[in-house]
This record gives sequence, C-alpha cells and structure tokens, in this order.
Amino acid sequence: MRTHTIGEHTIGEALPAREHLPVSATGRPVLDVVIPVYNEEKDLEPCVRRLQEHLLRTFPYGFRITVADNASTDTTPEVAAALTAEMPEVRSVRLEQKGRGRALRTVWSASDAPVLAYMDVDLSTDLNALLPLVAPLISGHSDLAIGSRLARSSRVVRGPKREFVSRAYNLILRSSLAARFSDAQCGFKAIRREVAERLLPMVEDTGWFFDTEMLVLAERAGLRIHEVPVDWVDDPDSTVHIVRTATDDLKGVWRVGRALATGSLPLDRLARPFGDDPRDRELNGVPGGLARQLVGFCVVGVLSTLFYLALYSAFRLGAGPQLANAAALLVSAVANTAANRRLTFGVRGRDRAVRHQAQGLVVFAIGLALTSGSLAALGAATGDPAHSTELAVLIVANLAATVLRFLLFRLWVFPERATRTRTSTR
Repeated sequence: MRTHTIGEHTIGEALPAREHLPVSATGRPVLDVVIPVYNEEKDLEPCVRRLQEHLLRTFPYGFRITVADNASTDTTPEVAAALTAEMPEVRSVRLEQKGRGRALRTVWSASDAPVLAYMDVDLSTDLNALLPLVAPLISGHSDLAIGSRLARSSRVVRGPKREFVSRAYNLILRSSLAARFSDAQCGFKAIRREVAERLLPMVEDTGWFFDTEMLVLAERAGLRIHEVPVDWVDDPDSTVHIVRTATDDLKGVWRVGRALATGSLPLDRLARPFGDDPRDRELNGVPGGLARQLVGFCVVGVLSTLFYLALYSAFRLGAGPQLANAAALLVSAVANTAANRRLTFGVRGRDRAVRHQAQGLVVFAIGLALTSGSLAALGAATGDPAHSTELAVLIVANLAATVLRFLLFRLWVFPERATRTRTSTR
C-alpha cells in the first residue's frame, strides 16, 4: 500500500472501514475528554469535578479527562496538578504556547483513547449531550461529531451580539467553502483517533479556527460528521476576543478556500471504503467492489438519462435533432462523469479532476457517435420521424453507450480507484 508523507507523519492510502469499538477489560480509556484552559483557576476545579461525576454516572466505558494548560500565568497549573493527584481519571498537560488548536493537536496526537473529545471549561453545553455526541463514533457510524447550537431543537441562551456573529460566520462558511455542517464554533466536538491521525497533520491553524478547518477538510474528504442539538448557555465571563477571533477566522477561510481550489491537500487519504454498505458484500462469481460499482453506476445512469432526455426535449424546441442531441449529451456527460467519479468510484477532492473530465469527454464522444449514428439511420429510414420515435431510438442507443461507458470508466478513467476498492473489500 502506498503512503503519503506530511511533515513528520506518514499517511496510508485510505482509512480502514469503521468498526464498533469493543468493550475492553484492559483499563485503557475509550474516551479522552480534553479541556483546554488559559488562566482558568476559578472555573477549572468545578468543571472537572462536575464532568467526572457525570461520566462516572452515565458513561458505560472507561474514560479520561485531560486538562490542557495553554501557558497559563495564574494558579491554573497548580489546580490541575491537585486534581490529577486526587482523581485517577484526570491528567494534565502543560504547553508553553497559547492556542486552543495547538493544545488539542498536542493532546489528541499523543492519546491512546480511540475516541477523542473536547469541551470548553465553562461547561456552557449541557453534559447530557456528551453520550449522544460520542455514541456514533463508538458504534462506528460516524468519523466526527459536533454539538450544534443552531439546530432547530437546540435551546440556546446568549446575547444578540454573539448570536449575530455566530450565524453570520456560519453563513460565510456555507457561501464560501460550501460547508454543510451547521455550527463550526461550538466548543463541544469529538473525533475517532484513526481519523485524527490522518486529519490533524493537514490542519494548519493553532487557534480558534482549528475547529473550522478540521471540519471543512473532513467534510470535503467525504467523512461522516454527526451533529447533536445541544442546550447551551452563554458564559458572560468568556475571555474570547470576538473581533480578533473573527478576523483570524476570515483569514483562515481564505487560506483553506485557496488550498481547496488549487487541490494542494491530499484529501483522498481520508477516504473511507464502503465497508458496511450492503452493496459491498461478497457475491459468488462477482469480483469484490464490482457489485457496489454496478449499483452506483446504474443509479447515476438512470438519473443522467432522465436529465439527458429532458435537455434534449428542451434543446429540440429551437434546434435540429443532431445539434440538440450533441448539446444535451455534452452537458449530461460532464454531470455524469462528476457523479460517477464521486459516487461510483469513490474519488474525492480535486486531484486529477480535470484529467478525469477530459477522459470523460472522450467517452462522451464515443456515446455521441453511437447516438448520432442512430439518429442518422432513423432519419434515413423514415424521413421525418416522430419525436417519440426519436426518444425511443436514443434510449436504446444510450443503453449500448452506457455499457461501454462503464467499462471505460472502470478500466481506463478510474483504474486505480477500482483496484483500491477491490483490495479494501477482501
């Protein structure tokens, strides 16, 4: 299996299939909850005690609470040391540089727990959302999980200024980076460790934008992000500088957007195989992965054919059959290649996207020759065929072109992905 190196981290070709984490009797914690702090001598102890009591009472697995001290200058380190000495589930880590993202990267990268989480020290988020947050990661259903204050069923108490800033920021993410998650800044998130090992080396930010960058890259790579509606009460004593944080976040949006546009991030290294998909189950006489690809290709093909026929009917109102056919086939071919690239053959990110589209256009040219030749033969045979007859001939010609298109896609356009899929399903 080929590898890719980022900095000091060597990254494999693709993530393994998600699996339910087994109940272990070894004493190793399943969950590591990180609490990043900076000068929180007053809030740290009640936060840790309340969190420990809640986990002991409600969490069925072993857990650890890690206090990540971001170069505090007050007595926060002493408070953390006292808690560590008293509670076996608590440990503390001291960093000499500030930055929430830096703290999370440091602790998560060194943790041996299979599920990693963090929450703000003020405990603004109701702890009853913690188990629903990490359960999809333990079960193997999702890769990351976030608390959302903007979900319909969330109950949030905060001032209009913070409400406006939060919604405006998430609107910016949706419009500029096409983000689909609802709340990037809620200090209540979790991630599976094997995902963090691949994802964190790609995240550059060390401050408040760390969360957003991590989520955007994960979403673009096709990882599954689970959202949990939370009850959240604003901390009036929060030390976050809104204007400076917003400025840094906008700079981060520009940097990440540029990286995604240029395709400089190897997001395909984060791709998950369809390990739990019923279409991946082995069938007698069918090579691994082929069944799933055939199902995906057929679904995309049906939708593309309907799209093509609708375009042809529309173009036919103002053009002859050959021109209408060529235009409809060109537009639908671009959409078909993009859909098959992602859904059928599992290729994500912008890497080689232009090359794949160019190869798709060659396949389109073959399909055009088949369909145009069929229309020409129909015109020569009947002179002025009815529109319904034209559509019937085009459907038959497209079926023949579809079979050829799948073979060319699998063997020529996406051969590496096909090989990787067969390997991962064995």
